[in-house]
Amino acid sequence: MRIHILGICGTFMAGIALLARAAGHTISGSDKAIYPPMSTQLAEQGITLMEGYDPAHLTDDIEYIIVGNIISRGNPLMEEIMARDIPYISGPEWLAKNILAKRHVLAVTGTHGKTTTTSMLTWILESAGLTPGFLIGGVPENFGVSARLGNTPYFVIEADEYDCAFFDKRPKFMHYHPRTLIINNLEFDHADIYPNLAAIQQQFHFLIRTVPGNGKILYHAIDKNIDKVLAEGCWTPTTSFDIEHGELSAQRIAQDGSHFHVFAQGKHIGEVKWQLLGNHNINNALAAIAAAQHIGVPLTTALEALPYFRNVKRRLEVCAKVNDITIYDDFAHHPTAITTTLAGLRARIGKKARIIAVLELGSYTMRTGHHKDTLAAALTEADLIFCHYPANADWDIRAALTHCRAPVTHSTDASQLPANVLASSRPNDHIIIMSNSGFGGVLQNLLTMLSSTTTC
Repeated sequence: MRIHILGICGTFMAGIALLARAAGHTISGSDKAIYPPMSTQLAEQGITLMEGYDPAHLTDDIEYIIVGNIISRGNPLMEEIMARDIPYISGPEWLAKNILAKRHVLAVTGTHGKTTTTSMLTWILESAGLTPGFLIGGVPENFGVSARLGNTPYFVIEADEYDCAFFDKRPKFMHYHPRTLIINNLEFDHADIYPNLAAIQQQFHFLIRTVPGNGKILYHAIDKNIDKVLAEGCWTPTTSFDIEHGELSAQRIAQDGSHFHVFAQGKHIGEVKWQLLGNHNINNALAAIAAAQHIGVPLTTALEALPYFRNVKRRLEVCAKVNDITIYDDFAHHPTAITTTLAGLRARIGKKARIIAVLELGSYTMRTGHHKDTLAAALTEADLIFCHYPANADWDIRAALTHCRAPVTHSTDASQLPANVLASSRPNDHIIIMSNSGFGGVLQNLLTMLSSTTTC
């Protein structure tokens, strides 16, 4: 079948494109913004990408349309599709009907750590010889692509609560019907979709209703927001994880989180020495280990896999080391994620080296000021801060960052940031670009200025 995908370069929709192609369909797609890493992996797979939403993209041989949630009524290409009465469907519904049906779905949910945990779990199953299918909201280094069909009953998916499409306002994860469910954590996010945390908790309650009684729910033991959801009703066996308080726990942890020992019900299982940083990633690992155990992977096998795990692109990814300056790319969308990422980096590099945080308030929730009261505290470990935000922001960002420990440079022009950051840097600095978008090419432009031969 000839399928065209709208919003194809989104992390989720790019995975849909890869799965559809692997299933034997001919795929093309349109998107307003085409940039790596998704554009790169799609082009490498021979998928045709078209810039913008010109109705001319709709050739006569296209039989079916998969619509991303970035598309709204009034989009010229979508209006042409509807006028021609070409069949269309949301990405999650297409996935559920064509890929996930009759498979054992392992779903990873939560406000933070979904992409990393999904990648860890997939790598553990891969190392155990299970060759799972997967769809991940990023490109895991161990696999080089964000999605594949796999050839066993198991399918691992990053499952978020964002809506599906302009015509399907349910959370994506309601389509997946997982048998193994991880709930990593739960905070308020997606202010463009949900009015408050309670509305998100309600959707998680609905999700729990879809997990069968012979399934398993793995949840973070000390998250009171998750406790409230479980208290609303749970018909599935559960296992808790947490560094200190979970049924699966960790002890004897190195300061930067690069070495830890795992315990199950208080019994020592083994140790892990790996490349990742921070206690948040240890909790991600505990979740992945517990989920793998549910489908029969021994705990010791999971521990043996983790030292060979390579994280996802844009998760504190080292892009270059030039002139004794290290540059990182990090997907930042929430103050909690900023806090844990900077804390992990600080523990690794020590107190003497400087951290320069270059932050874009990119997500809707961040951009509209819903986290203004916690933003300054999230940046505590930074020694110098460059904060970029829209010129028409309707809240006082400067006031919100007044209490930052480090000096803050405010910016509404991304084109000037690379030069300003470079002018403020010195040897042994660690520059971390924190954004959940393309950030106006700030990272690539900075790398170009540092060295014409260095790329991310």
